[in-house]
Amino acid sequence: MPAAALTDSNNLFGALEFSEVLSDKGVQPVIGITLSVLVESLHPDERAQPEGTIVLLAQSEEGYANLMQLASAAYLDVVATDELHVPIKKVLELNAGLICLTGGYDGALNHFIRSSRIGPAQKLLDQLREAFDDRLYLELQRHGRADDVMAEDWLVEQAYAQDLPLVATNEPYFPRRELYAAHDALLCISQGAYVGMDDRRKLTSEHYFKSGADMAERFADIPEAIMNTLEIARRCAFRPRTSKPILPRFPTEGGCSEAEELRTRTIEGLEARLEKIEMADTREVYFERLNYELGVIEKMGFPGYFLIVSDFIQWAKAQGIPVGPGRGSGAGSLVAWALTITDLDPLRFGLLFERFLNPERVSMPDFDVDVCQDRRGEVIRYVQDRYGHDRVAQIITFGTLQARAVVRDVGRVLQLPLGMVDRIAKQVPNNPAQPVTLAEAVETEPRLQEMQRKNESVVRLISVALQLEGLFRNASTHAAGVVIGERPLAEVVPLYRDPRSNLPATQFNMKWTEEAGLVKFDFLGLKTLTVIARALDYIESAGETRPDMSAVGLKDPATYELLGAGASIGVFQLESSGMRDTLRRLKPDSIEDIIALISLYRPGPMKNIGVYVDRKLGRAEPDYLHPDLKAILKETYGVIVYQEQVMQIAQTLSGYSLGEADLLRRAMGKKKKEEYTAQNYHAPSDEYDPETWEMGGVIQDAQLYYNIGWRLANSDEWPQWNPESEFKRIRTLAD
Repeated sequence: MPAAALTDSNNLFGALEFSEVLSDKGVQPVIGITLSVLVESLHPDERAQPEGTIVLLAQSEEGYANLMQLASAAYLDVVATDELHVPIKKVLELNAGLICLTGGYDGALNHFIRSSRIGPAQKLLDQLREAFDDRLYLELQRHGRADDVMAEDWLVEQAYAQDLPLVATNEPYFPRRELYAAHDALLCISQGAYVGMDDRRKLTSEHYFKSGADMAERFADIPEAIMNTLEIARRCAFRPRTSKPILPRFPTEGGCSEAEELRTRTIEGLEARLEKIEMADTREVYFERLNYELGVIEKMGFPGYFLIVSDFIQWAKAQGIPVGPGRGSGAGSLVAWALTITDLDPLRFGLLFERFLNPERVSMPDFDVDVCQDRRGEVIRYVQDRYGHDRVAQIITFGTLQARAVVRDVGRVLQLPLGMVDRIAKQVPNNPAQPVTLAEAVETEPRLQEMQRKNESVVRLISVALQLEGLFRNASTHAAGVVIGERPLAEVVPLYRDPRSNLPATQFNMKWTEEAGLVKFDFLGLKTLTVIARALDYIESAGETRPDMSAVGLKDPATYELLGAGASIGVFQLESSGMRDTLRRLKPDSIEDIIALISLYRPGPMKNIGVYVDRKLGRAEPDYLHPDLKAILKETYGVIVYQEQVMQIAQTLSGYSLGEADLLRRAMGKKKKEEYTAQNYHAPSDEYDPETWEMGGVIQDAQLYYNIGWRLANSDEWPQWNPESEFKRIRTLAD
């Protein structure tokens, strides 16, 4: 196909992704929407039930802007009890830059004709023609529904009588005809229905993605309807594109710039911080780091971001709303500490600013902000009041059908015995860290294979579930992400409303919301902060002095004794049974032990926990891999635990700047070969000369180091090479 149109029902969820992906493949994307419209006026007490749909396609930038307004209105302008719709009056008002198709089987015109309501059909057609003029097409679909013949006859008659163009369209819900049964099961999942029910929404097997030849044959009697598809594609000359980040303006005082405001506030904040710590001799070190960070922030154009985050955090703290001390790479910023965005001194803990903001990798900063779960809404309302209710929204997320869930869903709609479905689902290994697909489970689990051999119903269930696994199941909102715009958000992205929330959300997920130019701010509601706040309230209500959590020391032996005994239920990140067992083995006696353990207790690094414990308790000697790395790895007994250590190793062994080291760190974390290979700045080629290449020289890529080491370890070119002592070090660095 030279062009394709995406016209989802009442939403533009996939519009930007569709636009970018198709254009990259050389296919013209046409962005549209299948919109449910309310044609006839309602009695005030009636529940809104739209008469049918129309299809709108964006011809121009103005048309796409109108599409976003209409898609947003479908969610934001209806009451909870109504079906999604837009009044036809609003469509007629926002018609500029749009091509209108009258809709297929579910079109409002078709509904009127099938129910013999010719008058309303003629009135609607007249309204559409007056508003859209030569941008109106009468839409014909042939998906094998016998009751649509009457509507088609009427549409063709009107086309010739009023000189209106016809267009043939196909509405594919699945790529191949043989996937019809699986899609039918998906419809049942979405409706809470069963496959065997008659009174439910059904499609025909003709809703597969037909080729151009198939369509030409199907509409051979009306060839102009096929030709008009090309005409429409040529008329739609616009597609949405990605945009650089658009930050809202922060209201500064006295007309100063955001950069000046940030510098003033940060210097004042750092002075206040330094008054409380006994480090007068290191004052210059702090201000040198501060000036460096401010220079990077100003150069990259992000002073406003820091001011906005600082503003709502300081407001929350002033209202007594608990806010977390800081989490993620943002804790490496001294500016953030000075602005009380975080409460962690990055110099005290050896944290690197470049991991958070790197001038050699221009991307938005992103603070992970935790707030009391019960009062998260207050902080978001403050942001709405400050920047405008039409400029603040949550971010949509899309749930997918995962292996176990899809088995249970399909089993339910096929009305198979609950016990049998449960037994099948439990044969799929449950490993959240490394999820197993249903296909993998079928291939590796003998019991699942045996069930299929013995029962045809199981074969059917697995067959349908395999075809549905990974498809979208539902829409909800991101647990933390909120966007703040410098203009009304519906001018940038279409908006959605989660039925469980009054706050609007973007119709694009987090990746594509950011690609559209909006900046994400985190407001994660954390139950632990709520629990701590309640505990402090209980202490105070019992007549005791309320502890100051910001002044709690980190060297209390009784606390470490409790943790070493595994008494950590209710302690954030330390309460799982596996973590409590590890605490008993480790016997931590410092905050550094707790930090290392939390960092190691995750897939991949977990295998190093035993090594860390043995070295801490003196049962094994630390191995620093290379004398130059001892200062970096001494705190963690030679185990590479932190991403900061990876960056420092690259800096020490290979002469990286910390900015370059951050690129290497990201490449390792993403496991993207192309990014990793891009680190081969000064590496020798395969045709290396061992006489001129020194192993202590500039090594810019750990994987290449590994490859060269392997060749040398198995050659006689370097007699001084000791594989046993050196190869272990090379392999560790490569890993």
